[in-house]
Amino acid sequence: MQITFLGTATSQGIPVIGCECNVCLSDNPKDKRLRTSVLISRNDKKYVIDVGPDFRQQMLTTGTQDLDAVLLTHEHNDHVIGLDDLRPFIFKNKEKMAIYGLPRVLDEIKERFSYAFKPQAYPGAPSFDLRPIDESADVIIDDLPITPIRIEHGRLPILGFRINDFAYLTDMKSINQKEKSKLGNLEILVIDSLRKETHHSHLSLEESLDLIRELEPKQAFLIHLSHLMGRHDDLEKELPEGVSIAYDGMVLEI
Repeated sequence: MQITFLGTATSQGIPVIGCECNVCLSDNPKDKRLRTSVLISRNDKKYVIDVGPDFRQQMLTTGTQDLDAVLLTHEHNDHVIGLDDLRPFIFKNKEKMAIYGLPRVLDEIKERFSYAFKPQAYPGAPSFDLRPIDESADVIIDDLPITPIRIEHGRLPILGFRINDFAYLTDMKSINQKEKSKLGNLEILVIDSLRKETHHSHLSLEESLDLIRELEPKQAFLIHLSHLMGRHDDLEKELPEGVSIAYDGMVLEI
């Protein structure tokens, strides 16, 4: 299985419009971050987790020709607003795109993209096959079991996902003990880490490191960074062994 980081930034991206901090002005490509998303490639199948406003650019950059399904962590704009750009895959495959998410999230998709669900849809509109996730059971896509992990984004319940020995937890602030028990013996943990200061709905750097120490994955990667976190190369020097900063375009083989 191959994991490609399509984007690793928080909702504003990096550089932030109009900002002149040393991160936003950096000429290091690793400090240029699109909105957070990953591409999962397994055999001849491809799936994405979240489809944000940079989705079209991300697909063109990676040269992705086919896509089989989408997993949504939650309904915030930076994670779903690119769904309309699934149209080329839908048209190519001549079938609806499978979209997996919590029932609440899928209801939001129906409202936000109402034109895609009209009885007589406008020609050229996307078509989605909405598939609700039951938090108590694995999602099976093709023959791949995916375990939903309930986490809290402030007070909003959202989902992370475990696939084999890989786990992906974005936009989180807290997780209960029952859900932590699903995250043992990980090869790779990808985890939210917004900035060094505390935040009401995201993990800070120290909170992320505390959870990494508790879960003890073999390797951890930090995502959903804001420009307030600092420059990539500076931050890498501050991290303990086994923890790295993910960057756009990074590829992991699992």
